[in-house]
Amino acid sequence: MTDTDDEVTADLITELLRDQHPDLADLPLTFGARGWDNQLWRLGDDLAVRLPWATEDADELLLKEHALLPAIAPRLPLRIPVPQRLGQPSERFPRPWIVTTWVPGEPADRAPATRGAEAADTLAAFLSALHRPAPADTPAGRHRRGGPLADSTESFAFFLKEATERGLLPDPEAVREVWDDAVAAPAWTGPAQWLHADLHPANLLTKDGDFCGVIDFGDLCAGDPACDLASSWMLLPDGFIDRFHRSYGPAADAATLRRARGWAVSKALACLIIGDNGVHGRPGGKPTWGPPAKAALRRLVATRP
Repeated sequence: MTDTDDEVTADLITELLRDQHPDLADLPLTFGARGWDNQLWRLGDDLAVRLPWATEDADELLLKEHALLPAIAPRLPLRIPVPQRLGQPSERFPRPWIVTTWVPGEPADRAPATRGAEAADTLAAFLSALHRPAPADTPAGRHRRGGPLADSTESFAFFLKEATERGLLPDPEAVREVWDDAVAAPAWTGPAQWLHADLHPANLLTKDGDFCGVIDFGDLCAGDPACDLASSWMLLPDGFIDRFHRSYGPAADAATLRRARGWAVSKALACLIIGDNGVHGRPGGKPTWGPPAKAALRRLVATRP
């Protein structure tokens, strides 16, 4: 993450709306959250404003959401932030920004899914609806997400080394075994599928113990569905991974499930480090990311081949 010179305030957003979307300028604004790439502000009852604030590529991700998300939103069974308006860069704020629909709920890193059977079915239904062949011009994923798993070996090795040196892993070799088995699985040979590609617990929303929404589609891309199927390991309570696999359709083959375990262990290591950064007050740290990452690694190690 990087610092930004653009201080985002309610007054700034009101000015931007009055300049470019004056019919929205008098709606009340409430601060929502500072994400990895964007700040989120609730606008009235039904809308939200998202403005890039911390990363250099946040602009590109917002523009991608605005261009691609409306086409797939109607078929998805959970609520998502559908882009409504695009804000252009200006002298007052020199980056693009968007107005989307508001998605109510609590982030799953703070309010985990507790109704395991319902949550497994809900997550499976969402991914079954999302995972359709994508057009040929759909962008590939950032950071190799959705591509061949072996291409991410360097980043996995970095996360494993960092987590091991911090004393966060009771059995690093067991974690490596999960990765090695996943990399050895046959590669995806089907058509590139639509992927969310960033389904960590802070991007799933819950209500009454079940998932009710999915946010942050900045990494929307095309590729191997195993990348998204990995999310079940960090999002679901113990004992419901198999139910998720049974509910997801068309059923994933054994090789895809092995690759999903590799994506899951890599994502869990990254979130474990981010969580540890949060515990120790380091920049970019999010302490609530640690517990679901630890749970995912425990499950993955316990069920390794």
